[in-house]
Amino acid sequence: MTNDAPSSIKPGVLVGTLVSDVFHKAKLEARALPAVNCVGSNSMNAALEAAAAVNSPVIIQFSNGGAGFNAGKGIGLSANDASTVGAIAAAQHVHTLAEAYGARVILHTDHAARPLLGWIDGLLDASEAKYQSTGRPLFSSHMLDLSEEPIEQNLDTCCQYLERMAAIDMTLEIELGITGGEEDGVNNADAAPEDLYSTPDEIAYAYGRLLEISPNFTIAAAFGNVHGVYRPGNVKLTPTILRDAQAHVADRFSTASQKPVNFVFHGGSGSSAAEIREAIGYGVVKMNIDTDLQWAFWSGIRDYESEWHDHLQTQIGNPEGQDSPNKKQYDPRTWLRCGEVAFSNRLRQAFEELNCVDFFAES
Repeated sequence: MTNDAPSSIKPGVLVGTLVSDVFHKAKLEARALPAVNCVGSNSMNAALEAAAAVNSPVIIQFSNGGAGFNAGKGIGLSANDASTVGAIAAAQHVHTLAEAYGARVILHTDHAARPLLGWIDGLLDASEAKYQSTGRPLFSSHMLDLSEEPIEQNLDTCCQYLERMAAIDMTLEIELGITGGEEDGVNNADAAPEDLYSTPDEIAYAYGRLLEISPNFTIAAAFGNVHGVYRPGNVKLTPTILRDAQAHVADRFSTASQKPVNFVFHGGSGSSAAEIREAIGYGVVKMNIDTDLQWAFWSGIRDYESEWHDHLQTQIGNPEGQDSPNKKQYDPRTWLRCGEVAFSNRLRQAFEELNCVDFFAES
C-alpha cells in the first residue's frame, strides 16, 4: 500500500476537524470506514494491524458491555464503573499503540441508551481532563442511542451532549429509528416494522437541531437494518430512504453539498454487497462490523484446535511420543494469535467491500 496521507493526518487517534475531514473525503469518494467493536487487546491490536496494512483509517469502538469485559469480569466494581474504567483503559491502549502500528484511528463508543448516560458522563469527564492538559480529548466521538424515545426528547438530550462535546473537539453520533435484532443485551427483535425505517422529515429535524450547535455529528438512520447475523435476503433494507433524506435536507437547508448528512450503517450482517454499495453511495461514511469479526476470531482459534487437536489433550504426550511436551501448542499466545490473524484478515475484507483500501492514495 502507498502512504499518501496528508501530513496533518498522522498515525494516532484522530479528533476534531481531522474526523470531519476523513468523513468528508469518504463521502466524496463513496467510501465507508469500518467501525470495529473491540473487547480487549487482541481485537484492538488486530484492528490496528489491519488498518495499517490497508492504509486506511479505522474506527475502533467499545460498547458498554465490551468496555466492561476489557476491565475484567472479576474487577469488583459496579457494571457502570467497570465499563467506565474499561473504556478508559482501552482508549489509553489505542493511544499508546496506534502510532507504533502506523494506524489512524477514530476512537468511539457504541450504543448508549438513557440508562447508560452515566457511562458517557464518566468518559467525557476523562476527555475533558485530557483536553485541559493536552488540548486533545481521550475519545474522538461517542454515540447516544435514544431512538426508542420521542424524537424531540431524543434530540433535546443529544443537543445537550453535543454542546459539551463540541467544546473539546469531539463528534457525536445519534440514532433515529430502531435497529432491529439484538446486540450487547439490547433486544429489538420484536420492534414494530414501521420503527425500522426513518423518514426524511425526522432526519431533517435532527440535522437542523444538531447543526445549530456543531457540524461534527453523524446520524444512524434506520432503513431496515438489523443487528445480528442473517442469511442474505432475510434483511429488508431500503437504502433509498437515505437518498431521499439527503435530497430533502439539501433542499430544506440550501446546502452546498447534495449529500449533506454523514450517515452511519448499523447492523450490516446479512446485507448484500450491492445493498452496502448503494448505501455508501447515499452518504454512509461508517459501517459497524461486529458479528462477522467475532466469528472470524473464533474460526481462527477453532481451526488451530483442529490442526493441533492431538497435542492439546494433555500437557505431555502427543503423536510424536508419550514424553513429548505440548507447551508450545497450548501457550495462549499461540492460539490467540490465530484468532487475531483471522480477525484482521476478515477486517481487511471489510475494508475492500467498503471501498476503503488505500484511503489516502490520490483519487
